[in-house]
Amino acid sequence: MLKFDNAPKKATNLSLNAKVLEMAREMGMNVSQTVDTLLAAEVRRRYWAQWNEENREAVAEYNARIASEGLPLANYRTF
Repeated sequence: MLKFDNAPKKATNLSLNAKVLEMAREMGMNVSQTVDTLLAAEVRRRYWAQWNEENREAVAEYNARIASEGLPLANYRTF
């Protein structure tokens, strides 16, 4: 799982739409925190999309095996 909670902050330069930035500041938004949160969500989304693409064949093979053979240890399930 990707965790970014305790990572240190690093200063960076961003180019943002001036009107959007002005409105965000007028609304009292913490622009740095908002961008950080949204960027972390996008990084997670892209990471898992890439992982799924890279592992598509293995997942398909596993699912096919489960479909044909059933779940491992299914005979021992009590529910």
